[in-house]
Amino acid sequence: MADMKTPDEEMSVDIELEDGSTVHCEVITIITVAGKDYIALLPDGYEEGNTQEVWFYGYSENPKDPNEEPELIYIDDDDEYEAVADAFDEYLDSCEFDNM
Repeated sequence: MADMKTPDEEMSVDIELEDGSTVHCEVITIITVAGKDYIALLPDGYEEGNTQEVWFYGYSENPKDPNEEPELIYIDDDDEYEAVADAFDEYLDSCEFDNM
């Protein structure tokens, strides 16, 4: 589903979509909500309307093998997705505050 890469110290992910196409995404951040890790991704060239969309996935690493590719898990629960989106909004707010 995903292939994590770290070119030039920037984290990126290639996501394979259901139709077999691949979308390259920049990793914005990894956030924790209710004890679970989630990843926020910014897809290259994927725009809906005039705003660029952020994609959220569950995120899991194998603590026994740090070289193993992390697993990205589709979030299919609306309440869980909303909680992650709210936490991401708080993250963005804190970034803006830090830049003041």
